[in-house]
Amino acid sequence: MALLLEIKVIPNSGKQNCFSDKSGQLKCFLKGTPEKGKANLELISFLAKKLSVPKNTIKIVTGLNSRKKRLKINLEISFCDFLKKLK
Repeated sequence: MALLLEIKVIPNSGKQNCFSDKSGQLKCFLKGTPEKGKANLELISFLAKKLSVPKNTIKIVTGLNSRKKRLKINLEISFCDFLKKLK
């Protein structure tokens, strides 16, 4: 079983943080620039560290060149547990 997520990424924000806003949209602020996939790599590294899983557990399914991304996390975890681990 895997968890599929839709995330809005905000690169060049000067901080690393992920949270769910009032509308339920998951947002991730990243320090990296959106050039040459740096922000994508930072997103995967950040989430892998928060979830304590290897980086290859997390894949960007769609949105490699977009701020809106769909991620697949090969881990048996609920969305609520995922949010708890982010905090």
